Amino acid sequence: MGLEQHRNEAPLALGFAVITVSDTRDETTDRGGAYLAAGLEAAGHRVVRREIIKDDAQAIVDAVRRAVGDSQVDLVLTTGGTGISVRDVTFDTLRGLFDSEIPGFGELFRWLSREEIGSATILSRAVGGLLERKVVLALPGSPKALRLALEEIVLPEAGHLVGQARA
Repeated sequence: MGLEQHRNEAPLALGFAVITVSDTRDETTDRGGAYLAAGLEAAGHRVVRREIIKDDAQAIVDAVRRAVGDSQVDLVLTTGGTGISVRDVTFDTLRGLFDSEIPGFGELFRWLSREEIGSATILSRAVGGLLERKVVLALPGSPKALRLALEEIVLPEAGHLVGQARA
């Protein structure tokens, strides 16, 4: 089956979970989570779960497992905690949780980011993987990075990713 046929057979309207990982954000200051939710809904998708959690490995595991366990969630997006500081634990936590990794997601994100931020893209540890046949993508927290990921990767490929994860 070719790429176009896969895309044509992919689900169109998906259910998303958006999880913000931050020690400083709350419902009034979570611009990244709000941006993702608005962009997903504008594209015809549903945001069925939205959470803000601390930069803590167990909190990340618990939130992602809750999202994956929700039958209405097709794809999980996290935002924040993908840098290299000691508090940025999203990358390591999720890599240990995934059933399998989607290496092309992080690779493509960094390649596209290079256009905007040059060699500073090496500081990003955006990562994607599968957990219980659901797609989980960990995005940085910066507004420009979220725009890039949403417009250039998530929206164009979400249905295809979910369709392949279910196959």
